[in-house]
Amino acid sequence: MSAEDALADVMNLMETEPSPSSSLAGGLGPTAPDIPALREQLAVLVSTGKAKEAIGVPLTHEEVKRLSNKYVEKLAKRYGTYVGSKTTESLIDSFIFLATAKHIDFSQQSPVQSHPSRDENGYPLEGVDEVPGSATVE
Repeated sequence: MSAEDALADVMNLMETEPSPSSSLAGGLGPTAPDIPALREQLAVLVSTGKAKEAIGVPLTHEEVKRLSNKYVEKLAKRYGTYVGSKTTESLIDSFIFLATAKHIDFSQQSPVQSHPSRDENGYPLEGVDEVPGSATVE
């Protein structure tokens, strides 16, 4: 997974997250829920086949139509929690991927400097002066 793919996944999740006005999962104050919109949200969830995974209840379209308003609100809250958890999980995974892909060091330690005339094992390189700027003695 590339960094661009990870960022695209996060942006996709953020775009599909229910808005605070259409769900009880994040409003600023007590407002009357839009039951038809919540019911539609559940119907879409049933259409995608993710109802059991997202809200813990396998539903059909007919069952969604017959649900009480109170139960629709309850399931909408569950769905909001599910989306929030998936978004958080994706953000954490993306951060870990980016941190390891870019070799970001979050510690306060200074990196170990190797001498430019030595290889990764510390052995002198051939044809390189030990002291930078000095002439090679033949």
